[in-house]
Amino acid sequence: MHNIPYNSEREPLVIPEYGRNIQNLVRYAQTIEDKEKRQAFVEKIAYLISIMFPQEKNQDSAERKIWNNIFRIANYDLDVEPPTGEKPTPEGDKKKPEPIPYPESAYKLRHYGHNVQRLVEKAIAEEDEEKRREFVLTIAAYMKLAYRTWNQESNVTDDLIKADLKKLSDGKLSLPKEVFIPDLLQMVKGNGNIAGNSSKKKKSGSQRKGNKQQRRRWR
Repeated sequence: MHNIPYNSEREPLVIPEYGRNIQNLVRYAQTIEDKEKRQAFVEKIAYLISIMFPQEKNQDSAERKIWNNIFRIANYDLDVEPPTGEKPTPEGDKKKPEPIPYPESAYKLRHYGHNVQRLVEKAIAEEDEEKRREFVLTIAAYMKLAYRTWNQESNVTDDLIKADLKKLSDGKLSLPKEVFIPDLLQMVKGNGNIAGNSSKKKKSGSQRKGNKQQRRRWR
């Protein structure tokens, strides 16, 4: 009867995904007395791991990760030089990365998102009056689209968007009451024309009238 040991009787795997054969190779490398042969043998182990796990080649610092894992398997008792020139240590393995703080901001009306507030700040800083007017109307159009998307309301009014724009800018940006806030998708189809004149979609009589008043009063 063959005496086959159970896995429970074997040495626990330090890195299970690498398998027992890789761990055995690392253990054998620890027994090699010649430093050059030991170095060459471990380099072959690292190369073998990179072939077994090709997805790691696409990750940042993949080579460093492989060598760190080899040292982990060897319990950091391995006299070889990693390509980085810096030997991994148990302290470095246990070191946790610094926590990334959650961005805290005093942004108003968070449902419009962080980028809208940044656009508002850029519009406030814009010195060219004509560019600022176009910028503000584009921001308002995006706010209108965002409000409909996240609030699932199709009956959002221009007055609501104008009031929110004023709040976001602390009163520094505003749109006249008679200015119509266009649909952002129509603006894109119209190659950025704010009034949407290049759109092929036929407008209603009231909308055409509103656009004429907007162009006359918003200049």
